[in-house]
Amino acid sequence: MVRNKSRSKGNIIITGASSGIGKSAARLLSRHGYRVLGTSRKKQKDNDDYEMYELDISSEESIASFINVIMGKIDKIDVLINNAGTWFVNIAEETSVEEARDVFEINFFGVVRMINGILPFMRNQKEGKIINIGSLASWIGEPGESYYSASKHALSGYTESIHHELKPLGISVSLIEPGAYKTNFSKGLNLKEDGISDYDKVRKAVRKTLLKSLETGDNPDKVAELILKVIRGKLPRLRYRIGKGSHWIPYLKILLPQKLLDSLIIKGFGLDK
Repeated sequence: MVRNKSRSKGNIIITGASSGIGKSAARLLSRHGYRVLGTSRKKQKDNDDYEMYELDISSEESIASFINVIMGKIDKIDVLINNAGTWFVNIAEETSVEEARDVFEINFFGVVRMINGILPFMRNQKEGKIINIGSLASWIGEPGESYYSASKHALSGYTESIHHELKPLGISVSLIEPGAYKTNFSKGLNLKEDGISDYDKVRKAVRKTLLKSLETGDNPDKVAELILKVIRGKLPRLRYRIGKGSHWIPYLKILLPQKLLDSLIIKGFGLDK
């Protein structure tokens, strides 16, 4: 039996709630008295903390079906957390257009579909909060993350635009940009062993550096705590950055000459050896 159904502080939808940041957030929010409706592409069992629903954010039909089901159980949507996403790492030239499009279908258009599906209800309520989970990768395009960074950059621009569009309607929109966290994102390494030989050095450096960043990343519970803070806030900001060195990233991007920034990335990936 899922707790907090009858006396919840509010109804919260979290996509990608079966693992990583989404799972941590679902547990924390439930324990703080919210009714959490989590989603996953594959069917998951409910647990003692929150409900789980099958949802494919790349399908408008799946989203419509999900909304139809939950609106038969709740009378209001207080918060939508767009957490579901995919990490894709590969050399840009070795990535097909179809693979690149798939990344955008989840990381960008999946968010757009969810928001478009939920907005009619929030507009009718004249209130609500939307939290999109972006990435610090939207600020600096590191080697191997071309399409992942591009998708998160698109999400950043989209979030900022609708933040201004929806604010007069009583709906807040925020973007949380985490750095590296311990999740199952290692499945996103799509580097080809038999790829173009010219990229062998870069490919090796990318695999080593990005895997290490995941292994030494922070606990996703810290992002969950930030999500709770944003939900509780009366006037949420547009952007929140979290993770090692996260507050310095925009300043490095804006203030450092590109040549110096390039040298830091090259050194960080061991490409100067």
